[in-house]
Amino acid sequence: MSKGKVVLGALAGVALGAIAGILFAPEKGSKTRRKILDKRDGYVDEIKTKFDKLHDSITNKFESVKEGAEDTVSAGKAKYDDVKRDVRNAASNIKQATS
Repeated sequence: MSKGKVVLGALAGVALGAIAGILFAPEKGSKTRRKILDKRDGYVDEIKTKFDKLHDSITNKFESVKEGAEDTVSAGKAKYDDVKRDVRNAASNIKQATS
């Protein structure tokens, strides 16, 4: 399940819980609203925490891929330089052999 769906499900759950709490509350409206606000704050904190973890995870994966790409490019450049040097040496040897 994607993390976007989890966040959307959490938000939907908060909304449904708030509505159900208002409709079926045995206490005064002010107390019920206070409880809903407190729960909302807890959910908001939980969502923020999950978002921060997701952000950190994506950032770490991006950095890992970036480093891997840089290593691949460096290895490719080194191989290119080796082949280029070998071709120059071969051309120089052929030139000397034909002179």
